[in-house]
Amino acid sequence: MPVPSRIETLGVVGAGQMGAGIAQVAAVTGHRVVVYDVSLEMARQGIDKIGAQLARQVANGKMEASAREAALSRLVAADGVGALAEADLVIEAATEREDVKRRIFQQVCPVLRPDAILATNTSSISITRLASGTDRPERFLGIHFMNPVPVMKLVELVRGIATDDDVFETAKSFAAGLGKTLTVSEDFPGFIVNRVLVPMINEAIYTLHEGVGTIESIDASMRLGANHPMGPFQLADFIGLDTCLAIMQVLHDGLADSKYRPCPLLVKYVEAGWLGRKTGRGFYDYRVDPPKPTR
Repeated sequence: MPVPSRIETLGVVGAGQMGAGIAQVAAVTGHRVVVYDVSLEMARQGIDKIGAQLARQVANGKMEASAREAALSRLVAADGVGALAEADLVIEAATEREDVKRRIFQQVCPVLRPDAILATNTSSISITRLASGTDRPERFLGIHFMNPVPVMKLVELVRGIATDDDVFETAKSFAAGLGKTLTVSEDFPGFIVNRVLVPMINEAIYTLHEGVGTIESIDASMRLGANHPMGPFQLADFIGLDTCLAIMQVLHDGLADSKYRPCPLLVKYVEAGWLGRKTGRGFYDYRVDPPKPTR
């Protein structure tokens, strides 16, 4: 069966930070976008956030008001999973938990067109394994956007063992059309970016855990000594400590190497519910201005 040569209608599952970001860049670049979440209200809230984000761009002179209105007119909040039936491509952008993603695919697959492509925004989980739980492993791949999606230029494309060449080529054209730079990663735990980045964050947490340096000194050392735009603790709080832990667990389980063992201090913060910016506390306390280290 032929693969859609061009993605006209995109479905996005998940209206959180990542899903809304993907929907925003797709709508701005001319795609019709159907946003689906566990409720119509949550899908609408995601679109409202996009509207607010684009309004700031208009206010800053980075976008014309007419372009904002045109982009918003292309966004549709899905009242039920059936709204994804018209999509050429559906991207799942839910939490980084394999059981959650598998449940989503079981829900979504029955309503998709037979020729539709299904993708995941996972940052670390095996594409081949996720594909095996769908009805279309040959039309399944990883399209991993970086956070925040409207700002970050990179998209990692990851094919599973069954992904068809035509599907991969369509995905490459779609991502390039969003104005993104593409890298292709083999289907190994963590792919490229998180295979390198998250162990660095984990090592910074070990450095704190062992008393080598403080949160502030480690962040300052990496900003000013390695020219990183954010220190590892600032970055971890931005990503979400639960996401960092989930990726470290995937790396540790998938590669069976002790160097990927999550730091016990990271586990402790996640158990406390101190997940970073999204909960108000992580390695920094964001309830005060400026944020203060929590250790």
